[in-house]
Amino acid sequence: MNEETPPVRERLYRRERQSVPAAREFARQALSDWAVPAPPHDDILLCVSELTTNALLHGAPPGRGFRLRLLPGRDTLRVEVHDSGPGTPSPTTPTDESGRGLLLVTALSAKWGVGQRDPGKYVWCEFTY
Repeated sequence: MNEETPPVRERLYRRERQSVPAAREFARQALSDWAVPAPPHDDILLCVSELTTNALLHGAPPGRGFRLRLLPGRDTLRVEVHDSGPGTPSPTTPTDESGRGLLLVTALSAKWGVGQRDPGKYVWCEFTY
């Protein structure tokens, strides 16, 4: 990245399947613009896919959407996905048939967590490079 920290990028998405690849493409363009190096470039995109899929399937109530925020730092990037649904997501066990998204986020990011908002929550993860 440049010496100056680029501005935050964010976009709202509707609760529809096309939103996940659209969010991934939005993130891909931002990472390219910011010259984020190869590792963790692909890991970031995978985590964007997982978090936006979770928001789509579990977090955004009907008629609502979700927001993707990318917050760049000097040598870090924070990904946040905001939705208005209830609950606090947590990783499942590796033997579950589905729901491994947060396990991937845990494995690929430097750290992750859940913040509360009114209404709903945001799930975030951070990468360093």
